[in-house]
Amino acid sequence: MESIQSHRKDEHLSLAEKFYSTVHQTDSFDGIRIIHNSLPELGLNDATLQTTVAGLSFVHPYYIEAITGGSQTAAKVNSQLAKLAAKHNLAMAVGSASILLADESAKDSFAVIRQQNPNGLVFANVSAHTTVEQAEFIIDFMKADALEVHVNSAQEIVMPEGEREFYWLENLKQLKSSLSIPVIVKEVGFGMSHETVEQLAQIGINNVNVSGHGGTNFVEIENRRNHQNDYSYLSDWGQTTVESLLDCGTVTNVNLFASGGVTTPLDVIKCGVLGAQAVGVAGYFLHILTSQGYDALDLTLTQWSDEVQKLLLLCGSKSFADLKNTPYVLNSELINFLNQRQK
Repeated sequence: MESIQSHRKDEHLSLAEKFYSTVHQTDSFDGIRIIHNSLPELGLNDATLQTTVAGLSFVHPYYIEAITGGSQTAAKVNSQLAKLAAKHNLAMAVGSASILLADESAKDSFAVIRQQNPNGLVFANVSAHTTVEQAEFIIDFMKADALEVHVNSAQEIVMPEGEREFYWLENLKQLKSSLSIPVIVKEVGFGMSHETVEQLAQIGINNVNVSGHGGTNFVEIENRRNHQNDYSYLSDWGQTTVESLLDCGTVTNVNLFASGGVTTPLDVIKCGVLGAQAVGVAGYFLHILTSQGYDALDLTLTQWSDEVQKLLLLCGSKSFADLKNTPYVLNSELINFLNQRQK
């Protein structure tokens, strides 16, 4: 019999798919338009997908962002995702592995990733209160190349069994200074402000995933699980990925990752234009896998590789890093947001 934590993991997977259409009724990426380059002076083979962030070499500038782990259902999902990650040379982040510290039966759902993808780029994922020793155990178990540390106060507040104390900065500092692999501090879909990223930079955190509002909505997911309170009024809480990148782009000496609501190759390109150095995709890939199957996601990943390269050419960019020089315009809502934040 699976644990309560494992059951919660399955609820998250089920509700993420249930709410998929709802959370994607609007697309914040529509608020940015790239200025077309009529004379790119490039051939398709001049545009490379390879990029390097935080000392990590990515074959593609997008990767499979953290989705799941900790149950039998999660094991099947992770096995398929890891197999596809190996086939398409994609980096892959795993769902929160904190369950490994309390539930021995959860190990298979994480071990399967290295079984299917022994040589690929893999990110482990832990909560922000995980100790250095616990993180080292998980990193060793996953043979991880980097560690994502998620900060998820909004999710925890709505979660009926969630944490109620969020003193994280000192522990994040300890993790960064003690671990030998890159540490990426990431939100879980509520976005980050430049104030937050500056706080992280002050304690030495130089890899941040802003993970904005617009994709999987953990307020809606946890609110459905909460039978005591109704937090539906928080369903629009947080900043979008586009707003977060605009807000945080002025912070220096920080590598920006982006995720949250990314559903097309053009979204990936727009993240690069706004300064993201790599882009995570979770909900969309999970939706294709869940609703259409393994072969459909396999085809999607093949198409994305082709299309992102073509879009680089359209922008006149030889690499993903070059996109930051691409001109663009914003809609009035984003201009208003940016003007107010700059004040």
